[in-house]
Amino acid sequence: MATDYYGVLGLAQGATDQEIKRSYRRLARDLHPDVNPDPAAKERFQEVTRAYEALTDPEKRRIVDLGGDPFDAGAGAGGGFGGAGFGGLNDIMDAFFGGAATRGPRSRTRAGRDALIPVELELDETVFGVTKDITVDTAVLCDTCAGAGAAPGTHAATCSTCSGRGEVQSVQRGFLGQVVSSRVCPTCSGTGQVIPEPCPKCAGDGRVRARRTISVKVPAGVEDGMRIRLTGHGEVGPGGGPAGDLYVEVHEQPHPVFTRDGEDLHCRVTLPMTSAALGTTLNLKTLDGEEDLDIRPGTQSGSVLTLRAHGAPRLRATGRGNLLVHVEVQTPTKLDAEQEKLLRELAALRREDQADSHREAQGGLFSRVRDAFNGR
Repeated sequence: MATDYYGVLGLAQGATDQEIKRSYRRLARDLHPDVNPDPAAKERFQEVTRAYEALTDPEKRRIVDLGGDPFDAGAGAGGGFGGAGFGGLNDIMDAFFGGAATRGPRSRTRAGRDALIPVELELDETVFGVTKDITVDTAVLCDTCAGAGAAPGTHAATCSTCSGRGEVQSVQRGFLGQVVSSRVCPTCSGTGQVIPEPCPKCAGDGRVRARRTISVKVPAGVEDGMRIRLTGHGEVGPGGGPAGDLYVEVHEQPHPVFTRDGEDLHCRVTLPMTSAALGTTLNLKTLDGEEDLDIRPGTQSGSVLTLRAHGAPRLRATGRGNLLVHVEVQTPTKLDAEQEKLLRELAALRREDQADSHREAQGGLFSRVRDAFNGR
């Protein structure tokens, strides 16, 4: 009885060539002796390989579709399993990777790597933006050979070891029959070409290291740690390949007055006790210039006053953040006789010179805590 080669691959009769290849790849990946040492897997691998050979050869498949077995003696198919028609590593690789046409030399030209360089900026530069000249030390295109790697007047030649294929093959016999293995050509490193006379400047690499100056436009509102991407300003690739990108990382330096929280700026001012009590107008130096800040009478220590639109611009929106002014009220530590007399008179007028006033304040606090615990 003829073997059901379609069934061996888990397919129905009339399966397409693509379905046959896909099924064989899936089964061979799990059953190959190099992956699965189980003797039963080895036998099963031989079965699916035999079925694959039968269904990928047009003449053998015609015999299968007519109900025959192309490997039976006299069936019209030449040779049995392991014969000249199939069984080598090349055929297995063809099933996995779509045939030898997909293999070949790899290009000498490869894309370059990205580069990263830090740049230190002052607060006003990150807030308002700035154009900064930075020095970059990266690989650039060799101007002698224009990336070709060959000395002027010469050119690359086909590798004689691999005849331009980029790989060399060796043949040996195994249980599958004749096995052909491939490896990267050691002479040309897989490119299929050699450079008899390398460029004297870049030694055949097609690029050289050079120091150059680039102008970087820093947008207004960038923050510490952000990166600015400059497309195509990174490392030029081997063989004169396209350059990677250059990333400029912002390092914002501390400011003596202002601190930053996103788009908002913060600063701290100290007011005399009398100014906080009576109110005043404070002349404040901001990043935009001098601004008058009104201090209302009775301002308490810890109050936060807001100057709107005096912060950093919003990168992905319109407008600016705010400047938040934190107020600290300063209590005098030394008083002369006249100042002490005036303060005592003020305390008497406000009835703050009596001990009972402090006890009442404390009592009010403790009574509120007590009432909270008692549920009142």
